[in-house]
Amino acid sequence: MRVAIRPAHWALVLSLSAAAAPRAANAADAAAGHAIFDHTCLNCHALEVGVNKVGPSLWHVVGRPSASVEGYAYSDAMKNLHGVWTPEALNIYLANPRGDVHGAKMFFKGLPDPRDRQSVIAYLQSLQ
Repeated sequence: MRVAIRPAHWALVLSLSAAAAPRAANAADAAAGHAIFDHTCLNCHALEVGVNKVGPSLWHVVGRPSASVEGYAYSDAMKNLHGVWTPEALNIYLANPRGDVHGAKMFFKGLPDPRDRQSVIAYLQSLQ
């Protein structure tokens, strides 16, 4: 069965389609980010509250103040950062952690591909 859409309703259809597209893209990015996280980050970071490994737990990291996970021994460089882990801040940090925060303990060299960083950030945002 074909549904006819009246010309007056095209604007509504297009706006609904446009609104749904970013959500679908974010879901795909989060799925890719999950895979990248599992392969790249999971050895050093947990996703459970209160579980710290070599690095602090990353549960609810997006929007969290830096160096604020209870029970984790942060470097002086990270303690002195006094920032908030926004998606933009995470993007810069994940590109080159030691270049962004000189003296950070994180040995990871970073994610050079901006799409990989955005996917990981989308995944971390999905864990809020």
